[in-house]
Amino acid sequence: MAIPLPEFVDRLNDLLDVEAYAADAAVQGLQVGPEDASVDTAAFAVDGVRATFETAAARDADVIVVHHGISWGGIDAVTGKEYERVAALVENDLALYAVHTPLDGHDEVGNAALLADHLDLDVVGPFGEFGGAHVGQRARAPEPRTVEDLRESLATLATGDQPVQVLDFGPETIEDVAVLTGSGTDWLDEARGAGVDALVTGEGKQPAYHEAREAGIHVLLAGHYATETFGVRALADRVAGWDAGVETTYIEHPTGL
Repeated sequence: MAIPLPEFVDRLNDLLDVEAYAADAAVQGLQVGPEDASVDTAAFAVDGVRATFETAAARDADVIVVHHGISWGGIDAVTGKEYERVAALVENDLALYAVHTPLDGHDEVGNAALLADHLDLDVVGPFGEFGGAHVGQRARAPEPRTVEDLRESLATLATGDQPVQVLDFGPETIEDVAVLTGSGTDWLDEARGAGVDALVTGEGKQPAYHEAREAGIHVLLAGHYATETFGVRALADRVAGWDAGVETTYIEHPTGL
């Protein structure tokens, strides 16, 4: 069986409520592809790059669904790496569907919600305000946790030799946790205002050290890639369960970052 590409796109757009994330510079939805195509096999990966495109083509995929696409507010010229990436898609009749912030904040298949579940935390509400929507989750530990306990749980996500980094500035016991995958330290002020004990994210920026220290919040950095594999994997499971009979394949291509 197969499903028309426009129907495939519409189903994912509806599931992820992409219209609520208009503030994101990234183009959500179909970025490359003939709209009259059909989908028998869908590949899923975190990053939309030549390596994942070529792997998807080798697996006879008709579309690849990624978290990080190739259009971040428009493409002015298709040259250099942009040309090579588009060529890898077009030459293999491979469509590209990308979904960025909607996949971070979704309450069921979102990166943050599923990372919270991985940490055995109960989601209690949204976190990470973004243009009227949210890109993270606020969670609570059923029983008090320690920063070392959370670090060990995050270490199971490691995709390379890079250890989980910890800015150990919070309380001895942790109950309230903000979870925002990828690059989430920009929301430290919101975390401070929410009164959480810890922020779990992927990677940090230089100011995060002093901001976390002054706020008295633990920050755990488990890797950008490692924290954002949850959403695309969950989407693959959702699509595999559709009545359309679409085959799915997940492409693992860790960066160690």
